[in-house]
Amino acid sequence: MNENVIDVLIYLYENYLDNPEDAAPDHIMLQEELMQAGFPNPEIQKAFQWLDELTEQQIVQREQARESQSFRIYTEDEQSRLERDAQGLLLFLEQNGILDGRSRELVLDRAMALDSRQLSVEDLKWIVLLVLINQPGSESAHALMADLVFDGPSSYIH
Repeated sequence: MNENVIDVLIYLYENYLDNPEDAAPDHIMLQEELMQAGFPNPEIQKAFQWLDELTEQQIVQREQARESQSFRIYTEDEQSRLERDAQGLLLFLEQNGILDGRSRELVLDRAMALDSRQLSVEDLKWIVLLVLINQPGSESAHALMADLVFDGPSSYIH
């Protein structure tokens, strides 16, 4: 089985993160379940680390909470790893109020933290969903993004 970190994150989202009422099992039980589901241990550990870093970044952003209207220019590394359509998706989400400048930066940080050489639009949709799920005040943005991921069109106007 050739699973990557994004596949582990999607599994966690679909089975635990999207249902906050249900208590998630501890790390050890969750790791065992993921291994039984066929995910390799190194990818599981990377996914746990990715989620821990997401939580840390969200705390830092809340402490530095200031709204800004900024224009984003992608670095060479970001341009090479994010498909052009993925860059367009970020712009679309920001223009439509699903992401703000802070959440966009958090999405980019988490996207670049993955060891994938290229991130597709579908990969980025899941990253956005994972970033938005735990951000206070972004419940409606999360719901819109969930609709886009699960029900929405695979293309959008940009």
